[in-house]
Amino acid sequence: MIPTRVRLQKKNRYYTGPKSDHFDGTLFFNPDGMNPPGLAEVVKWQLAHKRTPWPKEVSCRYAPHKPDALVTGKGMRVTMIGHASLLIQVAGVNILTDPVFTKRVSPFDSVGPKRVCPPGVLLDDLPKIDVVLITHNHYDHLSHACLKRLQADHAPRIIAPLGNDTVIHQKVPDADVTVLDWGDQAPLPGGVNVFAEPCHHWSARGVTDRRMALWAAFVLETPAGCIYHIGDTSFHEGRNYRAAAEKYGGFRLANLPIGAYEPRYFMKNEHQDPVEAVKGFELSKAAYAAGHHFGTFQLTDEGHDDPVKLLKAALSDAGIDEDRFRPLEPGEAFDVPEID
Repeated sequence: MIPTRVRLQKKNRYYTGPKSDHFDGTLFFNPDGMNPPGLAEVVKWQLAHKRTPWPKEVSCRYAPHKPDALVTGKGMRVTMIGHASLLIQVAGVNILTDPVFTKRVSPFDSVGPKRVCPPGVLLDDLPKIDVVLITHNHYDHLSHACLKRLQADHAPRIIAPLGNDTVIHQKVPDADVTVLDWGDQAPLPGGVNVFAEPCHHWSARGVTDRRMALWAAFVLETPAGCIYHIGDTSFHEGRNYRAAAEKYGGFRLANLPIGAYEPRYFMKNEHQDPVEAVKGFELSKAAYAAGHHFGTFQLTDEGHDDPVKLLKAALSDAGIDEDRFRPLEPGEAFDVPEID
């Protein structure tokens, strides 16, 4: 008879590698941090029924937007597509983050959170995409359907944290995927380098593969300045923000999540709220920020407009001009001012 300890041992289906300060040989984890909520917490949240209703459709004043083909020189532009999908244009390179153009973020076509505003940029209107950054494998950040379409139309290079190549190749076998551990880097066109850095989150495509693929923030070192991009994170006492500022000396732009944060007892260990995002903005020593991860799919309990309202209040309380931290609407393009 096989001992219970051996029978219950979980095998990682996505990644095999040596142990580290964030990988125990089977699962990834947040150093000195928290694991995702368990089933009991999920049930408690779902039974509370305190979700603020969202409108079924929201008008988007900037969408659909047709981006320029390139941004060169000292230019740096970020355009909101929706949720965590951003088009970053810098140094003649077009970079797409966590591309999701689908109507729902779910393993199912007809069930799950539904988009309330169309993508700010349509797939057919994208400029030539050179690079795709995947921060982690949750359905609102990694869409196989979108990666298939991008592969057919653009054949971009995909940069993702450890283990996510296996996830991507399940449905897009010919994708060019480079995987990075925290602290690793990869060269991109135009003299751009991308680094994977820690953020406090988790990963899963289902109920049996939690934390089998790594999650990450990315730093883009470019001739026009540094960009700090975070898909999802909890604040985690600001530890990762401080570390990023110390390592890179600050940023011209930080793309920071500001939504999907209520109720706090459930979400605090995986998603920061706008007040924490403002603290992270300050700690990271960023000159400007673009707020994302709000207003497209209702994933949690706060109202549709609450993240923007809370962000503006937090900026006011911190004495920071609203023009420095902009919550981007779908289709809105932000030309990031140059800094000394």
